[in-house]
Amino acid sequence: MSEQVDVVVLGLGVGGEQVAGSLAEAGLNVVGIEGHLVGGECPYYGCVPTKMMIRAADLLAEARRVDGMSGHADVRPDWGPVAARIRDEATDDWNDQVAVDRLTGKGGLFVRGWGRLSGPGRVEVGGTVYDASRGVVIGTGTAPTVPPIDGLAETPYWTNRDAVQAKELPASLLVLGGGAIGLEFAQALVRFGVRVTVIEMADRLVSIEEPESSELAARVLAADGVDVRVGAGARGVRHDGEEFTVTLDDGTELSGEKLLVAVGRHSDLSVLGVDTVGLDPSARFLQVDDHLRAGEKLWGVGDVTGHGAFTHLATYQADIVTRDILGQDGPPADYRALPRVTFMDPEIGAVGLTEAQARDQGLDVRTGSTQVPSTSRGWIHKAGNDGFIKLVADAGEGVLVGATSAGPTGGEVLGALAVAVHGRVPVERLRHMIYAYPTIHRGIQDALRELG
Repeated sequence: MSEQVDVVVLGLGVGGEQVAGSLAEAGLNVVGIEGHLVGGECPYYGCVPTKMMIRAADLLAEARRVDGMSGHADVRPDWGPVAARIRDEATDDWNDQVAVDRLTGKGGLFVRGWGRLSGPGRVEVGGTVYDASRGVVIGTGTAPTVPPIDGLAETPYWTNRDAVQAKELPASLLVLGGGAIGLEFAQALVRFGVRVTVIEMADRLVSIEEPESSELAARVLAADGVDVRVGAGARGVRHDGEEFTVTLDDGTELSGEKLLVAVGRHSDLSVLGVDTVGLDPSARFLQVDDHLRAGEKLWGVGDVTGHGAFTHLATYQADIVTRDILGQDGPPADYRALPRVTFMDPEIGAVGLTEAQARDQGLDVRTGSTQVPSTSRGWIHKAGNDGFIKLVADAGEGVLVGATSAGPTGGEVLGALAVAVHGRVPVERLRHMIYAYPTIHRGIQDALRELG
C-alpha cells in the first residue's frame, strides 16, 4: 500500500518533532514516524530528568554548606521524591501521549513504528510506503555506545536510561566514562550516599574541554567523595549475580553493585535503508551540508548529523530544515558558537574553540582567565564558589573564538560569552562594556584584562 504525502519525518526526537510540527502548522501533509518515544532522549532520559536529579543533589550540597555560613543543618537524603518527580512530572511514567497529541493537534499524522528508506522520498513502515513529494527528514538520534570490553555484553549493566528510571539507588556504582553524562550521574548519586568510582580511559575528565575544566571536575568530585581513576582502561567486566567487577588494564579490580556505561553515543544508519538513496550505511553519521541536506529529497536533523548531541543544536537545525523545505530564506548552519554545559556543581559551560583547538587551526591565540572566588560575587558566595572564566581570542582578528565559564552559574554566564563569539564582537568593544556589580559574570571583565 502506498500513500502520497508532502513530507515524512523519520524519527521524532527533539529535532524531528519540531520539524514535523512546524511543517504541519504550515499546512503541509506531514507523516511523523517514531518507534520509541516522541521527543527522543532529552525529555525522558536526558536533559529534563537528569537535571531534576542534579537539582535535588545540589540542594543537599547547599544544605551541607550551611555550617560556617548561616547556622547548622542536618541532611538526610531521600531518593523517593526525586524518582517520583521524574516519573510523574518529567516523563508521565515514560508515556509520550502528550507529545503525540501535540503533533496530531498541529495537523500531522503520527505512525508508531520503525521506518526505512526505500528510495528518494520514500519511506516504508508497517507495510505502508509513504511517497513524499517534498522529501524525507531523518531525525533518528543516537543510542548509548557499549564498548567491546570482554564480558560486558553478558552483564546487566546500566545505560543512562536505566539509571534515570531507578526507583531505588544502589549502595555503590561504577561509572565507565568521564564525560558529561558520566560525571553528572556520578556527582548526583554520590551526594545521595552512593559510593561512586569513575573510570576514564583518557588522561583527564571531560577531555573535550579545557584542561582547567578537567582539573576542576576532578577536584570537586574528589571533594564529594568520588573515586576518580583517569588513564584507566577497562579490559574485562563480570557480574556474579550481586555485584560487578571491572578489571583495569593494569590488573586492578574495582567492584560495585551497579555499573553505568557512559562512554559516548552513536548512530546506526544501517537500519535506515540509506543505501537505497546512495549513502553509506556504515558511516558514523549522516553527512549533511550547511542547509542540512543529505541528498536528493533528504535532510538530517539532530544527533544523527554528528555535529553534537545537544537539544539546543537539534532545535537550531530544525529551524533551518523547516525553512529549506518551505523555500524560505535564512542563514545556513553556523557552528562556531556552539554552546555546551556539563551540569555538575559547579556548572562547566563552554562555547566555540578551546585554546588547543584554536592553536591547531594556526590562529594567533591569546588567553585570559580569572578565578570565580576572586570575583566580587564569587567572594560573597563563598562556600561552593569553585570555578573560573577563560577567554580564547584570535589576536589577528581581535575577537573571541572560544570561552569557558565554570562556576555556580556557569551555564548562565556562558550566554554573554556565546553572544560575543557568535557575533564576533571586537575584544576592544567588550573591554569597554559595563559589567554589573556584584555579579559572577563581571569576571569576564577581569579575564579581558588578562588578555593583554
